[in-house]
Amino acid sequence: MKIAAQTTAADDRELLRSAAVTAGIIAAGYFRKDLKTWTKENASPVSEADIALDKFLKSALLAARPDYGWLSEESVDNPDRLSHRRVFVVDPIDGTRGFIRGEDSWTVSLAVVEDGVSVASVVYAPARDEMYDAAIGEGAQLNGKPLIRQRNPGRSAPLIPAPGAVHQELQVAGLNYTRGPAYPSLAYRLVQVATGKLDAAVTRRGASDWDVAGAACILAEVGIDFEDVCIGALRFNRPEIRHGALAALVEPSLKAPLHAALVKVYGCPQPQQVDLERLTP
Repeated sequence: MKIAAQTTAADDRELLRSAAVTAGIIAAGYFRKDLKTWTKENASPVSEADIALDKFLKSALLAARPDYGWLSEESVDNPDRLSHRRVFVVDPIDGTRGFIRGEDSWTVSLAVVEDGVSVASVVYAPARDEMYDAAIGEGAQLNGKPLIRQRNPGRSAPLIPAPGAVHQELQVAGLNYTRGPAYPSLAYRLVQVATGKLDAAVTRRGASDWDVAGAACILAEVGIDFEDVCIGALRFNRPEIRHGALAALVEPSLKAPLHAALVKVYGCPQPQQVDLERLTP
């Protein structure tokens, strides 16, 4: 395995912050403009802005850390990343559908993963002027100020966005909650659990590393429970970059009903598959 130079997670966070700001400036040149868009093989949208940001970020980040690996939604996956101890995991524009529609909650989501764990990250929403960032052991920040876990500010029931089928299961289970807003950017949705704007957020089965690695470090540093509902702790930069259903939540009392609903809707891998996923570096 290729060993990275002795930069710290805090160093990497500052690098990601700087790159995210420039990426946001580039993206602003495309936002709410006449935009070239097309559909990828998996039926998800992509725009010329996604590609422009991906090219910039790959050039800037790897120039600064040439011994790191690279994994991005908009780059062809190179198995060489598996030989690197540290890897950039990048979603140039998370929430492309919202970006194309002119909505303002899209983000630039960046992470450095070390030995499978997100150790430094940025989730930047340029149009909202909100930068969330974290480094392992250093805490999380929102616009440079400490981000402290918030609990249900003034709400009588938890606010939870989720797919329709998951809502049906939660209602059958009798959970008292309110349906929350489904921001197009999954990374943005997840970090709102840390701000207290949401009490929980979930993902369908199939989210990729780049969808969640940026938020993962921020949630961990704020003390938010965020895991795969079937196999537990998240691991990144494996041969298989897709994940099972995931849940982030503030209140421990939400864990059982949310996990049960997600398992009911999306299922779990067979026991032998779980063992392989845990053992895969």
